[in-house]
Amino acid sequence: MEFNYDPLKTVQAVALFLKLNKQPMKYMKLIKLLYLADRIALDRMDDTITGDNYVSMDHGPVLSKVYDLINHGPLYDKDNPWFKYISPPQKYCVELCDDPGNDELCEEEEKIIEGVYKIFGHINVWELSNLTHFIPEWRNPHGSAIPIRIDDILRELGKNEDDIKAIRRDMVKENYFDMMLAS
Repeated sequence: MEFNYDPLKTVQAVALFLKLNKQPMKYMKLIKLLYLADRIALDRMDDTITGDNYVSMDHGPVLSKVYDLINHGPLYDKDNPWFKYISPPQKYCVELCDDPGNDELCEEEEKIIEGVYKIFGHINVWELSNLTHFIPEWRNPHGSAIPIRIDDILRELGKNEDDIKAIRRDMVKENYFDMMLAS
């Protein structure tokens, strides 16, 4: 099961975290905050904010595409709005270059991001990384990367198999409509 990655919505979520932070943020911390926000959105809304894919890495769960945007720059996705609004990493930090707005985020998603920041935004990046090791779907990859499946997250959130099937059906419909709109 995969959601459709939404580059602009992801940038708007990142921008909101950076605005709340009021200064550059360690990108590892940003990735952890995004994961927590996506996980909470999955629990509350049966959907994620970013639509990204997840992997277990040594320092906890990671959003795969966001990680690649930060670490590889425009090499693989030069037209991504990330490069217009988010700075290249400097001293392991990123900052907002320009405001992408928030029109792709619904009110509930904004509340989730604000709530995640309120609870975890003040925590040191290494403490936050260590906390994410207690997220049950994270597995120690021992220097590698292990995919985290949406189904596994949903099970860890207490969703039953019927719930997961319904979420999968809704996701397939949404992906189909997104594909039709893009044509």
